[in-house]
Amino acid sequence: MIQRFFILCSGADASILETCSPGERNKYAGIGATVFFTAVMAFLAAGYALYTVFDNVYTALGFGLIWGLLIFNLDRFIVSTIKKRNSFKSEFLQAMPRILLAVIIAVVISKPLEMKIFEKEIDQVLLEQKNELTLANKEQIAQQYIPVVADLEQDILLLKEEVAAKEAETNALYDTYISEAEGRAGTMLLGKGPVYKEKREKHDAALLELRELKANNAERIAGIESQITKLNSEYETAVVNSQPIIDGFDGLMARINALGELAWFPSFFIFLLFLAIETAPIIVKLLAPKGPYDFKLEEEESTVEAWVTQKVSQRQHIMATDEALNEKVYGEIREEERVYAHKKQKAEELLRLQAEAFHELQIKSL
Repeated sequence: MIQRFFILCSGADASILETCSPGERNKYAGIGATVFFTAVMAFLAAGYALYTVFDNVYTALGFGLIWGLLIFNLDRFIVSTIKKRNSFKSEFLQAMPRILLAVIIAVVISKPLEMKIFEKEIDQVLLEQKNELTLANKEQIAQQYIPVVADLEQDILLLKEEVAAKEAETNALYDTYISEAEGRAGTMLLGKGPVYKEKREKHDAALLELRELKANNAERIAGIESQITKLNSEYETAVVNSQPIIDGFDGLMARINALGELAWFPSFFIFLLFLAIETAPIIVKLLAPKGPYDFKLEEEESTVEAWVTQKVSQRQHIMATDEALNEKVYGEIREEERVYAHKKQKAEELLRLQAEAFHELQIKSL
């Protein structure tokens, strides 16, 4: 039962193999087994690759099954169409397109399995890339807010400097009227005279302006700080909202690129392994000597070819004979038509002459 199934997978004619030796049947069963297990590996590889894309087991299994059946059909077609010939060169030239197709299939099958085999190493590379993307993302988003925040902080600094300048002016006025009262400056008279009162009023007016300026600037600084807080909150929100995109940076293309950053030799070794598996049936067919199955298949095909050639030749002769007969029959019909037309013309001429003679007799009689 298993042997019959694998023979079916090989694409060989089971009815011809039944008449061959057990060794010949085992050879084609081995070829069929290679085709079957290559399709199984293709199913697993495609299932894993599509799972990284859709993140759904049932979708991945469905598409993976379709891909596995497609690879199975292609491999079966490749193996079944290679015919043993008397020249190895002609066999090799016949197999070259199929070998190239097998190389393509091997690449397609091996890549997803390489990603699964080196999954931990790929995850490490992706983690480093995600960290770099996170830092770069924060810097890019910050470029939208840093200039605005810097301008607002500069406004706060200017407001504080304005208050500080007013405080320095007020303190200078305070020192002036105190020095006047102590007799250390101004009129140099000890006591609180008219000059002292004048300077004291200037200080009190400046102190009142200072208090109003502090209140107004404090209110303006509070508003600016509120804007800065809002901008910082928007920055944090933008970073948080964009982070899931970076966290999801582990799709099929990202993993293939991460695989490309690993050492090439292990990946190349796995590719060679699948290439050997994929091309094994073709190589076996090329290297194996011409066996009983090949002779019987060639005999059957040559019999069919001779029968078809004979039938085509018979149909061509029949068509040529029919054409000759038709030409002869229609030629005779055309000849009869010419004779009939000639006789008709002569009869019409005779009738015309008789009519003319009768007319002349009538004229003479008159």
